[in-house]
Amino acid sequence: MMKTDIQIAQEAVMEPIVKIAEKLSLTPEELEPYGRDKAKLSEACLERVSQNGQGKLVLVTAINPTPAGEGKTTISVGLGQAFGKLGKKAAIVLREPSLGPCFGIKGGAAGGGYAQVVPMEDLNLHFTGDFHAVTAANNLLAAILDNHIQQGNELGIDPRQIVWKRCVDMNDRVLRNVVVGLGSKADGVVREDHFVITVASEIMAVLCLAEDMADLKERLSRMVVAYTYAGDVVRAGQLQAVGAMAALLKDAIKPNLVQTLEHTPAIVHGGPFANIAHGCNSVRATKAALRMADYVITEAGFGADLGAEKFFDIKCRMAGLSPDAVVLVATVRALQYNGGLAKEELGNGDLAALEAGISNLEKHIENLQKYDVPVVVTLNAFATDTEAEIAFVERFCRARGCAFALARVWEQGGEGGIALAEEVLHTLETKESRFHPLYDDALPIREKIGIVAREIYGADDVSYVGGAGRQIARLEAQGFGNLPVCMAKTQYSLSDNPELLGRPKGFSITVRDVYVAAGAGFIVVLTGTVMTMPGLPKRPAAYGVDVDAAGRITGLY
Repeated sequence: MMKTDIQIAQEAVMEPIVKIAEKLSLTPEELEPYGRDKAKLSEACLERVSQNGQGKLVLVTAINPTPAGEGKTTISVGLGQAFGKLGKKAAIVLREPSLGPCFGIKGGAAGGGYAQVVPMEDLNLHFTGDFHAVTAANNLLAAILDNHIQQGNELGIDPRQIVWKRCVDMNDRVLRNVVVGLGSKADGVVREDHFVITVASEIMAVLCLAEDMADLKERLSRMVVAYTYAGDVVRAGQLQAVGAMAALLKDAIKPNLVQTLEHTPAIVHGGPFANIAHGCNSVRATKAALRMADYVITEAGFGADLGAEKFFDIKCRMAGLSPDAVVLVATVRALQYNGGLAKEELGNGDLAALEAGISNLEKHIENLQKYDVPVVVTLNAFATDTEAEIAFVERFCRARGCAFALARVWEQGGEGGIALAEEVLHTLETKESRFHPLYDDALPIREKIGIVAREIYGADDVSYVGGAGRQIARLEAQGFGNLPVCMAKTQYSLSDNPELLGRPKGFSITVRDVYVAAGAGFIVVLTGTVMTMPGLPKRPAAYGVDVDAAGRITGLY
């Protein structure tokens, strides 16, 4: 009987975290242990390694996610393990999972099979408390803001123009739109309020983009929380909230060190969603890994139209990073799903459906090549894949100038990723990355939105509904027009309609809201019906999670 991911993880024999640190030339004194198998990297450690040379940066991304599964994190972990088997000094850098999808529909984010980060249960649940710190800092600011209004409103904040939202790291749709302040006069000013999931909080983005504590505090102070009756911007710094928020985040800003099933070092830090936020792990984690390892494998959330675009146009732009190669993950089953097959029909050798659905992969290849970074396509292999299907995908990729490799890391761990690792190494040695962002910061906001919509999504045009057009004009008048755009869009389609699979054409992107994340340094653009607070499905994954008398958890995946 095939073992589940959690069974494989629970059977793992982990090495003490100090031994994992040795693989990155770190000393025990440079760690802040969280038990035996987790640790944070100390500020002294980060300062010392900043003087080291820099390794190669490999981004792992994927086609649009489907119910058939793609396995982007599994490939990231397996590739790192394969580098280890080849004797390379490698590190994996990932985001932390959110409790929302863990108990919702997507499950955890520690990889799968024999390509996982452990301890899997800790990682998928509370880990080192970083998300709790972000939630607390976010809601402290909200509480201070409401208290300021209650205590006389010296700044003249208009309660109808408060843009700061509360957050919770759980899918809870009833909190999307709420009324606060009900009760007596002492209970506060009655107003409409909203919740977002913690991974969509601007503080999560700020944490992941900050270079150090000084930069974190500066970014926190710049965050726009409301507008006055006169229409002026009110920032977090004006509410005297920055010091207390920073105190809550003082440990959360430090990257976390764990390991894979094969004891490859894994730095896991930060976790903004890519469909509603910028979708990348922290700049601090990535830069530290590049100074400690010769090869760094990182990932960006969901498909390349979301995660990779934001990795390139937001994270790399802001942090001065330049990726050396991109691994694009697909599966035969997911491509067949894009070709029109139902989930229960997959895995039957339907070459016609594969040929129809491969247009989704084609578009992602074209998108990545626009950044002038070498692309390696990998098929995450399933037992049902036929030789004809694999050969078809390989020919398709090579005809478009991409390297190709099959990966069997779920079943075989690092051993199953050696072919991919060798292809990536060959690409790094023979092809030069000439990375550049897709657009210029100086362009007007509408032009930047249009470039992403046309070039990355394949849209014919962009339509603005509600007050989106007026909001753009307001933001540009306030001096925010030179910021990059962070597009919030469904992950299931290249369009903003989750039902349009494959490579849709002849569609328009609908923008319904635009607002500034001034501390993070980007403009958030809400498209279609995407929500910043997800809801639970009819049968949440939480139904299957349990813990026995010995404390052993079951049902996580």
